[in-house]
Amino acid sequence: MENEENILISSTSKEGVLRLIMNEQNSKNSLSEEMMNKLSKEINKGSREQSVKVIIIAAKGNVFSAGHNLKEITDARKQSNNGESYFQKLFDQCSSLMECIVNCSKPVIAEISGTATAAGCQLVATCDLAYASSSAKFATPGVNLGLFCSTPMVALTRAVKNKHAMEMLLTGDFIEPEKAKEIGLINNFFENNKLEKETMKVAIKIANKTPGEIATLILPGGKPLIDSKLICRYFADKKNRLYDIELYPPGMDLWPVLNLEALADGIMDAAILLVYEKNT
Repeated sequence: MENEENILISSTSKEGVLRLIMNEQNSKNSLSEEMMNKLSKEINKGSREQSVKVIIIAAKGNVFSAGHNLKEITDARKQSNNGESYFQKLFDQCSSLMECIVNCSKPVIAEISGTATAAGCQLVATCDLAYASSSAKFATPGVNLGLFCSTPMVALTRAVKNKHAMEMLLTGDFIEPEKAKEIGLINNFFENNKLEKETMKVAIKIANKTPGEIATLILPGGKPLIDSKLICRYFADKKNRLYDIELYPPGMDLWPVLNLEALADGIMDAAILLVYEKNT
């Protein structure tokens, strides 16, 4: 049952699709402390529940998310230390939410019905899949305010090629859904009145799959293992052999991944290990 007064509306379909709808339109669905807490809590809960197969993050109104809550940030600057401790906590909380999505055992889909800027764009880039309305727009506009969207940059550069990401980060310009699809920020876009239906269609299709029908390597928990960094992290944790220089500092007793052949060997070893573990 949906409660329209909640800033985050949660409902689960009979097919096992958990819809999380941001509903704080007076703040443009900003990623306030409360919103991030609620999103993290619901995603973690959905990740653990066997009845949940797919998670969708959507929003009410014509703004998907404007990023961090400017009122909270302005108030924090009035503190004695100019808000330094608050900002550290805020960015840690935001990073925790993004990691929560990345590490979620269920596919997480962004359903973008409007504008997504700054950390809101980061949220889109972090999700496994993203579908937008034809009126959606995307931007990392920090540079226009004398800032640089350094934290959104992490997710953005993982989702799209570096030059496309840097163009967004350095210009602060909005891009239309056509461009967002072209560079890989979103999977597809639809007319506004068809977005929810089309996104649900994809989610239900995924929910109806069984692990045996998905021809990909699966992490314990269910999410397809398609990110080399996840492969490295998983295998390193398991066997203390695989080393990704972007994940682990020099000096750790791990085997360096220096070329694609080595990575392919590591993936094959990881696949064999997972099959063995699932059958013992």
